Amino acid sequence: MVFWFPLIFWALAVVLAVVMSLRGARPFSLSVLVDELLRTIMLLPVGLQGLWAFTGHVFFADQTAASIGWAPSPFQLEVGMANFGIGVAGVIGAFLGSPGYRAAVGIVALGFLGGAGIGHVVQIEETGNLAAGNAGPIFYTDFITPLAVLGLLLIQRVLGPVPQR
Repeated sequence: MVFWFPLIFWALAVVLAVVMSLRGARPFSLSVLVDELLRTIMLLPVGLQGLWAFTGHVFFADQTAASIGWAPSPFQLEVGMANFGIGVAGVIGAFLGSPGYRAAVGIVALGFLGGAGIGHVVQIEETGNLAAGNAGPIFYTDFITPLAVLGLLLIQRVLGPVPQR
């Protein structure tokens, strides 16, 4: 079941963004949709998924390591704490984040999650590790999530200000 969490967070983020974009009093526009996508991606794939990963690496280290195809390691505490920081920053960015704050969260997420994604590639190439936690959805979302945040911020900058709520 853990295998599906990254996909569930992403699906919920997209559905919620569309629903929230269409239900507001302001007219629907691309800038409104981009803003809502940023909010829901910050909340779910960055925020709650970061907190979910923190919980797994810190409190369920043995099971989490097994799902990745690794032996348990003391480094999981460090990975878990990094996920905690990114998760909290993502939740804050969903509700209070300025574009600059969200960009900073996106850059930190790109460094950590992108680095983890590269680590997954290395594990696949060097050891053939195709465990669900290494080569499954998390492999793709490690790259897609921070790139989506940064890409949407760029689009938001080009589109200009979002109509007031």
